Amino acid sequence: MSPTIVSKSTKLDRVRETEPTSVVVQWLEKAVVACLFLFVAFAPHSIAVTQTAWLLGMLFWVIRFAFYPPPRVYRTPIDYALIGFFILTGISSFLSYEPFISIGKLRAASLFTIVYLFAENIPNRRLIRLLALTLVASCSIGVLYTFGERLIGRGIKLETVAENSPLTAAIVTLDRKKSPLAIRSGDTVLEVDDQRVGDLDDLANALNASPGSGPARVKIYRGEWIATLEVPRGRLLPGTTAQERLGVSGWSTGRDWRASGLYGQYVSYAEALQLIIALGVGLFVSLPMKRSWQGGLLLLSIAGLGCALTLTVTRASWLAFLVSTTVIFLLGAGRRALLTASVLAIPLILAGLFILQQKRNVGFLDFTDQSTTWRDTVWREGYGLLTSKPRHLLIGVGMDSIKGHWREWGLFSGGRLPLGHMHSNLLQIALERGIPTLIVWLIFFGIYAHMLWRLAHNPAINAINALNNWVERGVVLGALGGLCGFFTSGLVHYNWGDSEVVMIFYCVVGLTLALERKVTFAE
Repeated sequence: MSPTIVSKSTKLDRVRETEPTSVVVQWLEKAVVACLFLFVAFAPHSIAVTQTAWLLGMLFWVIRFAFYPPPRVYRTPIDYALIGFFILTGISSFLSYEPFISIGKLRAASLFTIVYLFAENIPNRRLIRLLALTLVASCSIGVLYTFGERLIGRGIKLETVAENSPLTAAIVTLDRKKSPLAIRSGDTVLEVDDQRVGDLDDLANALNASPGSGPARVKIYRGEWIATLEVPRGRLLPGTTAQERLGVSGWSTGRDWRASGLYGQYVSYAEALQLIIALGVGLFVSLPMKRSWQGGLLLLSIAGLGCALTLTVTRASWLAFLVSTTVIFLLGAGRRALLTASVLAIPLILAGLFILQQKRNVGFLDFTDQSTTWRDTVWREGYGLLTSKPRHLLIGVGMDSIKGHWREWGLFSGGRLPLGHMHSNLLQIALERGIPTLIVWLIFFGIYAHMLWRLAHNPAINAINALNNWVERGVVLGALGGLCGFFTSGLVHYNWGDSEVVMIFYCVVGLTLALERKVTFAE
């Protein structure tokens, strides 16, 4: 389906073509474009700045409609599916078990307007190229923080902790119930009372207070779990050194945590990296002269992003990266390049498996791994709740209503598992919004994938010898590969509910819709 536009014979179009644009309109349009660049520059780093750019861009765009003639609004191939998905989500929210909570979540659901902010406000193909390159470049620069943080380290990793250490008296609060959870050997102490800990003296000084002053809030990292514990003050052991008073044999700088970038959450960071790496790989595959400074920069960018993704130690995102890269090479590269990439992938896969074993002590497919057993449990519970009533199949239970009804619905193993979501896009959307909404969501993905497939085979895009066409072809290939990767990881992650990730996804959708329109009307 090609985008349609208001006929050029209309009165409005004649006015647009003949009358000069006012200064206010020019500044509003420039402000929207500036917001688009602010969006892509900060999307890999800060949800606050990115959402501010989105809201400001929408505000300027809406104000632009107050001036005559109003801007053109183009139809896109995904309109019915995407807007229909939002409408069905709204219906489910109003009929939710917890309507006030679910209706509040519609703000996150309204992020789909990012698609139209980009698709409708990019005036030319040059800006599409610049926005895509800015997104990749910004994320590539951001990984320097990840590498620097890993080099410097964070917190203190404790060696042998004695049985009488004051750290063993730590208490954790889960579901409003306090339970003992001793800090043990191998744990990394990150913060005490929201202050970073640099050595044992910092930790001992924080715990060296009168017993009546209240417990210290100690944040630790254990395996892949970050927890905040309560440790009683004033119980240090006799001794002259912090090591003796804490009852530990030694310490080292902590470097074991899973990379999370500036997001502070490793799964979100991994999913964002997967989408942006796909763009980088698409650009490199499409580059005509790979032995050039552009090729060198792209390879350096892909290598940096890939290393950062590896440090997240997130298996689903690794698999998504493998799927997206395979799709891109199958569509955009020759047999020789595909063979070379396959050979190079072998040591990378082996290195990833080694890191996975070292950092998380699990295999890639490990059915005894705790995160795997969690998923198996919540999937069974979620499927049982979905099929328990026809109402649930039709309109779902409502977004986030499970957080208020999980006890009566028997979810999360009676509270023994972390409260959250179903760890799967398909199950989460079906359970919260109903099977019809899930079907419309899948239709949206199918229509968008078909559009990208057609665009990737468009002669105007594949004429890579033309000036800068390789960037546009790379964006299309990267978007299609990223879409496949996003869907793949979404089978075991609820990445659709991750605002940081879905904003980048919507941004890429908007870029490719704008490109599809420009290419179609240029023919």
